[in-house]
Amino acid sequence: MNRFFNLLLFFVCLIGFSQPKSPSEFLPNYGKQVTYYHQVEAYFDQLVKNSDWIQHQKYGETTQERNLNAYYISTPENLKNLEEIRKNHLYEIGLFSTKNNSKSKTIVWLSFNVHGNEIGAIESALSVAYELINPNNKETKKWLEDIVVILDPCLNPDGFSRYANWLRDISGKKTHPGVSDREHMEPWPGGRQNHYVYDLNRDWAWQTQLETQLRMDLYHQWMPMIHADVHEMGYNEPYFFPPAAEPYHEQIAPFQRDFHKKIGEITSKKFDKEGWMYYSGERFDLFYPSYGDTYPCYNGAVGMTYEQGGIGAGRAVLLKNGEVLTLQDRINHHTKAILTVVELSNVQKDVLTKAFRAYFKDNRTKPKGKYQTYIVKNSPKNLELSVLLNRNRIETAFTDETKKLSGYHYQSNKEKSFTIEPNDLIIKVDQPRSVLTQVLFEPHHKLTDSLSYDITAWSLPLAYGVESFAVKGNLPVKTKTRLDFSAPTIVPNAYAFYIPWNNRSSARVLSLLHQGNIKVRSARKEVYFGDLKIERGGLIVTKGDNSKVQNFEETIQNLIQEKYDYVALESGFASNGGDLGGESYPLLKAPKVLVLGGSGVSNIDFGQVWFFMDQVIEYPMSTVEMQHFNRVNLADYNTLILPEGWYGFSDSQKTSIDSFISKGGKVIAIGGAVGQFEDRPGYHLTKFATEDEKAEAQKFIEEQELLDRFLDFEGSERRSISGYIPGAIIENSIDASHPLTFGLGEKYFSLKTNDSNFKLLKGAQNVIYVPKNYQSFGFIGNKLKKSLQETVSFAVDYHGNGKVIYMIDNPLFRGFWENGNLLFSNALFLVE
Repeated sequence: MNRFFNLLLFFVCLIGFSQPKSPSEFLPNYGKQVTYYHQVEAYFDQLVKNSDWIQHQKYGETTQERNLNAYYISTPENLKNLEEIRKNHLYEIGLFSTKNNSKSKTIVWLSFNVHGNEIGAIESALSVAYELINPNNKETKKWLEDIVVILDPCLNPDGFSRYANWLRDISGKKTHPGVSDREHMEPWPGGRQNHYVYDLNRDWAWQTQLETQLRMDLYHQWMPMIHADVHEMGYNEPYFFPPAAEPYHEQIAPFQRDFHKKIGEITSKKFDKEGWMYYSGERFDLFYPSYGDTYPCYNGAVGMTYEQGGIGAGRAVLLKNGEVLTLQDRINHHTKAILTVVELSNVQKDVLTKAFRAYFKDNRTKPKGKYQTYIVKNSPKNLELSVLLNRNRIETAFTDETKKLSGYHYQSNKEKSFTIEPNDLIIKVDQPRSVLTQVLFEPHHKLTDSLSYDITAWSLPLAYGVESFAVKGNLPVKTKTRLDFSAPTIVPNAYAFYIPWNNRSSARVLSLLHQGNIKVRSARKEVYFGDLKIERGGLIVTKGDNSKVQNFEETIQNLIQEKYDYVALESGFASNGGDLGGESYPLLKAPKVLVLGGSGVSNIDFGQVWFFMDQVIEYPMSTVEMQHFNRVNLADYNTLILPEGWYGFSDSQKTSIDSFISKGGKVIAIGGAVGQFEDRPGYHLTKFATEDEKAEAQKFIEEQELLDRFLDFEGSERRSISGYIPGAIIENSIDASHPLTFGLGEKYFSLKTNDSNFKLLKGAQNVIYVPKNYQSFGFIGNKLKKSLQETVSFAVDYHGNGKVIYMIDNPLFRGFWENGNLLFSNALFLVE
């Protein structure tokens, strides 16, 4: 009897110990202190070990080698058949070829903490996961019979760890709700962004960052029907849940709008019951394609943003209304809202399944948009464009015949005759990602409301600077799946190598050559060697300049092999334009680069420079933060990069920079950084080049102020955007003979994200500027639009023996403006 009792007691204890623990049971300080990332992983590990309702998949590692994790939550039976469920789901929308006998399930994806310092998001992920598998929660178990939840607790482990470690470091036993405490003053660069200080929530479509690329691989393997993106915002804000605000993109489907409305109705009732403050239908719109709500929408899902007040709140913070917001409050709000997403997904499962399948069928058989085919003329820049399209699973091909057509021409913004030729890139709209394709390629974006949360134009043909056309019909044209590359001819005794300057690979190859101490020249005009045309900017590596390089041909070919279009020259004798020993091929100086960061510098814009240097062109740079600037010997460098910022240089620091420039140094100033040179002696950066221009602008302001006297208060916010540009594409004229424009094309389309403008400068080189009657795409306030005419976007100002390159617009914005990457490469390498 005793043996039986002891055995029974053993099994009872065993069962008790195998129960998954709640977050507060596993983590003593849960809801009171931020959880370390390794503790988050340990918590989910114990859920997996102690429950057959959850499975783990590591889908990659971050730059700092932290795990990226996804957790599948459903019934044990569903999890045993997870792969068959996935394949059947894809089959039903035309993305998998074989049907199986698995019952259809609703796929719900929950994303937390894409911004690392929004800790209420990741902390609530623990609570949401527990409630879904909690043995005592019968309601959630019922939902999971027909739902597979994919839960990613932290999209940005590096940023979260940066913030969490800092908050732990400065935390004591007591909380400090007072807003002046350091707990609410996060240091530069903050934890919001990833390792390279990139905003991952703006990177869904562009996929410049490692974390995004890895996540999107998994996302496209599943194609969820619902995606909830869990965030925080300023701590004095009440909770936001859908429906989203206008503008909705015109391609947002009725069933997606309907789910937004229903989720708002059901969530509001739950929040009403608790007495929690909230709002919906304001601020967070569904337009820009690279967010965690819009990108899923353009892939057929119902994408939704959830925002809890909490950024800067630390563990607890005093609100304006006198209430104290705690970390536990933030967890409670998110948990309630996100569980409601799963609940409504269960209620709406039949509607969702039918609508989701119809969405993809319509994509293939009757796409909605104006244009049915996009043609991108053959260009080396198409290599990077193809990478982007492939990452987004957009089907492409290459033309394999010649045919005359007419269609919309992006660069001239009008209908035009053209000829399709072999190797042109062709993208047809009748494909599963039809909507996403149209959104990324559409030339004109229809805004239902001009109060947009983000940029309002992003057309890929303009971003990549490649001549492109859109055609209304579905073209019957012969195609092939890949380009035919011919290997460069190997010359055993090459006189020189020519490397065309036409895409980011050109810059990366030059980076390698400089780092290999290879002397490189750059063509300053078009030159012919027989049938070979050397374009402006083309790189020339001669044996004569590199006589000490052993095995010259083999060494150079190894360094430049990424450029499939290089040519080995047997002679330096040109048939037209100038021999290689002439004055048209100056030697390039290898940049020694210093980049400023720290307080007063935009962390995101610093990150864009850092990522470009470290990952895009793989070129070394040194970084110094502003508080240590006085310790730097600028004579150790020849290039100083000032990212966007609000610099507070002292007079002595300005003098030091002046001396650096006058002795031959180069400064690349981006965005707000150009203000450091405005109206300063020795420089030519002024708002107005003439007194007449200044007087005309002042007259306009005074006339407007007189008219404004009669306006009401209610419309003040909407009127304020008349001088605003959230992000629009603007046509620029270029000086094609200047090294800053080499490889860009006949004109440059700039993505302008601020209202800063300077009339064409007097005494400086206005290399890229906005002409009169310029074309534009996206929203520009009517007051601002006229004033942008004949303003400079990129200029070179000489000071002593050196120069300043003014970049009024940021060519590196979010890393996806590919022609901007080339422009910045010109500034770094070619402008001597």
